[in-house]
Amino acid sequence: MAFVRAARKDDIPAGKVYEFQVGGQAIAIANVAGKFHAINSVCAHEGGPLGEGELEGTVVTCPWHAWQYDVTTGKVVQNASIGVDCYPVEVRGDDVFVDIG
Repeated sequence: MAFVRAARKDDIPAGKVYEFQVGGQAIAIANVAGKFHAINSVCAHEGGPLGEGELEGTVVTCPWHAWQYDVTTGKVVQNASIGVDCYPVEVRGDDVFVDIG
């Protein structure tokens, strides 16, 4: 799959993460100091919505059971052998594009 428009830059303020539907998948897009990162929004633990979690630096905390993920890698902070898919992001003008492959 090619890059697909997922959101407008203004939809995701710095320091926030939100969930968007991209190609039929729930994707969490985070804005870390103006740089955008995209990961699968479904927590590996019990399916919680990572796009509804709190973002601190590069770490998003799942709102269901507090599993923490690095949005730059998709890996669980406490155990890097576990994680969710991480997707390439491109900013084109005012839009954020994600390639979910």
